[in-house]
Amino acid sequence: MTALDALRVPAELLARVPAEQRGAGRDDVRLLVSRGREVSHHAFRELPGQLRAGDVLVVNTSPTLAAAVNGRVGGNRVVVHFSTRGADGRWAVELRRPDGAGATLPRPGGPAGAAVRLPGGSQLVLVEPVGGAGDGARLWWTRGGIDVPGLLRRYGRPIRYGYTERDQPLSAYQTVFALPAADGSGSAEMPSAARPFTAGLVAALVSRGVQFAPLTLHTGVASAEAHEPPYPEPFEVPSTTAWLVNAARAGGGRVIAVGTTAVRALESSAGPDGVVRAAAGWTDLVVTPQRGVRVVDGLLTGLHEPRASHLLMLEAVAGREALDRGYGEALRHRYLWHEFGDVHLLLPAGPGRGFREPRPVPEHHSPNC
Repeated sequence: MTALDALRVPAELLARVPAEQRGAGRDDVRLLVSRGREVSHHAFRELPGQLRAGDVLVVNTSPTLAAAVNGRVGGNRVVVHFSTRGADGRWAVELRRPDGAGATLPRPGGPAGAAVRLPGGSQLVLVEPVGGAGDGARLWWTRGGIDVPGLLRRYGRPIRYGYTERDQPLSAYQTVFALPAADGSGSAEMPSAARPFTAGLVAALVSRGVQFAPLTLHTGVASAEAHEPPYPEPFEVPSTTAWLVNAARAGGGRVIAVGTTAVRALESSAGPDGVVRAAAGWTDLVVTPQRGVRVVDGLLTGLHEPRASHLLMLEAVAGREALDRGYGEALRHRYLWHEFGDVHLLLPAGPGRGFREPRPVPEHHSPNC
């Protein structure tokens, strides 16, 4: 067992409200910087001093949806989390108890065919479990012919979990990079690693010679209790981003993903040769230490629970030793966890671009979550 396996996060280190309600602004969070086993502590607004000209920050432009809506199954009240709109137009949903405990309903209203009544008189019907997991599945595909974006605009609120103090406005869950989609698409949960960025900080980074490369990955729900790997998610890497990343790598710059969603999308568009190509569709890629990374040199991310599947991705980027050291320091220095908390920048330990020599990568993508 390593230090990270034994790590326990005290309840008082779970960020309960946004940073701007605790201090001066969004960038009023702390930044833990790991370069291998070397760790340093900073304010997030000092990020430009940790990067260098020629680095590229890859950011997710997906907007956050007000994806939680009250509903009823039979005589029981539920909260419906709209997770993902499938390629066929159906929505995957999760049903949860409305008592604030945050526990997932293991059998959301019973087997396939159960009806969920929604505000305004609309109704969803559970059709089949996502991934064929059976009646105990957490996510279900639904039918109902509902204008879900319209429903969310009128009745929705942001998804939140029991460690947060209260509901927040949707604006608290939008990053500075979020771009509204014409079809109402977006993420069920905020791509939160980018939350501390402000327009002023972006300008300071650009002045330093750091470039920004946008992509889009719409995230589904990530249950705080279950810690499953991510489900398949829609993504798009535009040709301009592919060009920026490839040019940075050719010129010795570092490719630093802002959040695990950016890693997933970017790595899904990279070939075995490490060249990024424009791509769009659905990704079921799970980045693990065994799979490794082809493109990403560094990662800016939040602090994750020890059992969270995201930690496997972090280990693939930085290595287990760096994670053990960084998380131990975060705990000792009382950093705050989760989407309103502090952030962790993982950078290469040496003067070079990446953490380690490239290794062969199997072509098969493990079925995701």
